[in-house]
Amino acid sequence: MQEAAVSTSATSPSTPSTPPLGTPPLGPVGVWLIGARGSVATTAVAGCAAMTAGLHAPTGMVTETAPFMDRGLPTLSSLVFGGHDTTSCPLPKRAEELAAGGVLPHGLPSAVHAELAAADAEIRPGGPQPGDTRTDEQLIEAFAADIRDFVRRRGLARAVVVNVASTEPLPADDAERLPASSLYAAAALRADCPYVNFTPSTGLHHPRLADAARTSGLPYAGRDGKTGQTLLRSVLGPMFAQRALAVRAWSGTNLLGGGDGAALADPAAAAAKNAGKERVLADTLGSAPEGEVHIDDVPSLGDWKTAWDHIAFDGFLGTRMVLQTTWQGCDSALAAPLILDLARLTSRAHERGLSGPLPALAFYFKDPDADAPAALGEQYAALMDFAAQLGETGGALGAPGDLRDLGDRGVPRDRGVSVEATGRVSGRADRGPADGSPSGEAS
Repeated sequence: MQEAAVSTSATSPSTPSTPPLGTPPLGPVGVWLIGARGSVATTAVAGCAAMTAGLHAPTGMVTETAPFMDRGLPTLSSLVFGGHDTTSCPLPKRAEELAAGGVLPHGLPSAVHAELAAADAEIRPGGPQPGDTRTDEQLIEAFAADIRDFVRRRGLARAVVVNVASTEPLPADDAERLPASSLYAAAALRADCPYVNFTPSTGLHHPRLADAARTSGLPYAGRDGKTGQTLLRSVLGPMFAQRALAVRAWSGTNLLGGGDGAALADPAAAAAKNAGKERVLADTLGSAPEGEVHIDDVPSLGDWKTAWDHIAFDGFLGTRMVLQTTWQGCDSALAAPLILDLARLTSRAHERGLSGPLPALAFYFKDPDADAPAALGEQYAALMDFAAQLGETGGALGAPGDLRDLGDRGVPRDRGVSVEATGRVSGRADRGPADGSPSGEAS
């Protein structure tokens, strides 16, 4: 059982002051990465530095396209990176390994070495490590303190916590301890930071965190980033439905290397990953067809993946036909621009006073928040509407969240999140000062 709740100190309210709508925030914005020394995180940090320096175009970044111009998103140059990880390999070294594997362009690690080193200096030890005797409450408080310290020292307008750690198995229903992903999610709430879960791990979806998430006044999004096979399924599923073609079976195979392949070699972790892949078919076709997705760990592939789909369907007069697809890609290069997109969009949503789940960001996820469409075209339309709303003039957008919870310079005041004696994690209404995993690979 967990310890009694740990409280946070309260402060007196201050007068809200926010920048004009449609303009970037008044200060730098933090991106706190869970799994900060993994392939996806390293690629995101290196890529952001490369684009800021004008070394590479923002290919794959939806927020750099025309509909997102003048929407008040934080600029790429304003993003400051930090995070948690349980490994010690420095980001510059990890970037060199990725360049050797063809994930990053040759010469890029040396060109952005200073930015990688700066981000690496902001990475704090994650957990729980083997032999760690701290309770869930103590771990949450330690992680939240790291995030608050990051926000305070770097003078950030706000920070967004993004989980890009390796996939963990779903927790047992009777587990007394929270999984690591949920500890980090609870820490994000306690540090008053929006949260994005780019993995299929539990995160904020744990039932013990439901009340805390609902009452936090913070926006959050997830889960499980959509980068390859499921991205294609979210396009093809609606196509079959709209053309009235009866899908009889849909089977798939994934060949993965790197940390993602190793993590998903665990059948429990693979089951968590496959749930989202199968759900998109049920949602777009109206029912789940026959067939499964198999995931194989192929270490020699490194950060690259191959996904095959075999789709059996009936045409006019029952004519039986087959569509086969092959997707070969670099997972980190596919995921990294989405991480930057999500950090910018969630930061802006926070600035505008939005709270609760962000179904308009379903475009990015296999398992999006409730009430979100499953078809990619509908998801993109919702994202475009969201972009327009973020840049509108007028009052705050959020309901129930609004700008009343903002302190000086629009910086939100701290909210406490506690693990009570019952093991339940709860949010608390009192305010504190606005001052602040397992090793992650591709998700």
